[in-house]
Amino acid sequence: MSRTILEIHALQTVPPSCLNRDDTGTPKSAVYGGVRRARVSSQAWKRAIRRAFHDRLDPSELGVRTRQVAKALAERITALDGSIGEQEAWSLAAETVQIATGTKIEPPKRKADKEDAEPVAPESKYLLFLSAHQLQGLAELAVKARGAGSVKDFFKDKGNRDLARRIANTRHSIDIALFGRMVADATDINVDAAAQVAHAISVHRVDIESDYYTAVDDFKGQEDDRGAGMIGTVEFNSATLYRFAALDIDLLGSNLGKGLREDEPVSEPVRRATEAFVECFLTSLPTGKINTFANHTLPEAAIIKLRSSRPISFVGAFEEPCRTEPEIGGYMRQACQRLAAYIPEIERAYGVGEDDPCWVLQVGHATEALAGLGVRLPLPELVPAVGAEVARRQGGA
Repeated sequence: MSRTILEIHALQTVPPSCLNRDDTGTPKSAVYGGVRRARVSSQAWKRAIRRAFHDRLDPSELGVRTRQVAKALAERITALDGSIGEQEAWSLAAETVQIATGTKIEPPKRKADKEDAEPVAPESKYLLFLSAHQLQGLAELAVKARGAGSVKDFFKDKGNRDLARRIANTRHSIDIALFGRMVADATDINVDAAAQVAHAISVHRVDIESDYYTAVDDFKGQEDDRGAGMIGTVEFNSATLYRFAALDIDLLGSNLGKGLREDEPVSEPVRRATEAFVECFLTSLPTGKINTFANHTLPEAAIIKLRSSRPISFVGAFEEPCRTEPEIGGYMRQACQRLAAYIPEIERAYGVGEDDPCWVLQVGHATEALAGLGVRLPLPELVPAVGAEVARRQGGA
C-alpha cells in the first residue's frame, strides 16, 4: 500500500550554548558511535516548533495544552453568556470537560496557611490538549446545558454525553494532528502523532565546557569590598547538529479530517499543516540560556524528501564521528560530504528513493556536496513547493 511520508534532514551549527539541559544544568548529551555527542531532546525542539506556530498560523488552527482547562473553557463560556459569573463558569466548565474526557477536574490542594485565600479554578490531574474549535464547541454545549436547568440532568442523557465526547474528538488543531494527544481516562479520544522528531545529535565528538562568571554589586562604592556580588558557573557546548523529522502525511490528513473550514478542498488543511511544520522545524530554536549565549543560528543545509514507504534517517552517516579539517577546522563540509555519499548508497541498497521528490536548501560553499541530491530552492520557495506536491498527492491539485 502506497503511503506519503515527508522527511526533513538538517545540519545546523550552534556556537557556545546550552539549548537543552538536564536537572543538574548540564547540556544534554548521548553516546553514539562510541563517543559523547551533544544532544537536544525531541521534546525541546517540538516545544520550540509549537511556539513558532503562533507566528505563522491563525489561533483558530491551534490548540491549548494545559491543566487549567476549566479556566480556558470558562473564558469562552462567559464570552458566550455574560450573565454567568466566574466561579459558576469554572464549575460548568469542569463538569463539561469531565464528561467529554473522563478526566476529573478538581480544585488544586492548598496548604493549610492558604485556606482563606481567593478561590482558584479547578484543574485536571494532567495536561489536556484541546483545539480552539473543541474548546468553543464544549463552551457552547456547556451554555446549552445550563439553559436546560440542571447541568447534571442534561449530561445524564446519553445523547448529550456522546455529543460532548464527539466534540472533543473532532476538528483537531494542526498541533494536535501533528504531535498527538494522550488522554489516560478516555483512550478512545487519543490522537496518534503524525510527526516524529528525532533527538538532534552532533555529527562529532563534543566536550562540555564551563564558564565561570561574576556579577558586580553596582551599589558598592570604590572604598567598599571589591569582591563580586555573586559568582557562578554555567556549562555549555558548541556543535554541528544533525536533525531529523518524519511526517506521515496520510495520518496527518486522517487526524485533521475535512479541515477547519467548509469552503476548502480536503487537501488544503494538510497542505497548510505540512508547510507550517517544514518552515517551523527549520527556523525554530529551543530557548535554553538564549539570553546568555544569543545562539540564534539557522540550518546551513536541509534536505526534504517525499517517500511512498517508511521514513529513513541518515544519522548512520555520522556513526563514525566527523573530524575537523587540518589547519581549517569546521565540521560542516565533511558532514555534507558524508550525507552526499551515504544517501544514494543506502537508497540503492534498499531499492528506494530513485523517483522520490527531493528539495535541498544550502548556505555557503561548505554545503556544495549536496547540490546533486535534489532541486535547490531558498526557504520561501521550498516550503510552498513541498506543500503543493503534498496537496497533489492528497488529490487536491
